[in-house]
Amino acid sequence: MPSIPLPAPSAPSRAPLETFVACAHEMLDPATPEALRLTLEPRLVALLPVLRALGVFRLFELRDPALRAWVNDELAALVAQRRLHRQNVLKANTA
Repeated sequence: MPSIPLPAPSAPSRAPLETFVACAHEMLDPATPEALRLTLEPRLVALLPVLRALGVFRLFELRDPALRAWVNDELAALVAQRRLHRQNVLKANTA
């Protein structure tokens, strides 16, 4: 699979879906070195809230089972983290 050019990590992303697809392709490519995978993973995680807010995961299904499971796990962790934060804020406001 040919490598898809990725925007620099520090560059602001104007197209989160494009960045997600490029990173996901690299993650799924067996030739991608583990060191690169480790840098791509946090970038993908950082994009998930934006993609979820845009409704991407309601419109499209990830066909790769491993990627789909990983994204679902990460989204569930983000939801749980947000719920815990909300509970802590409520406790702090009522104390």
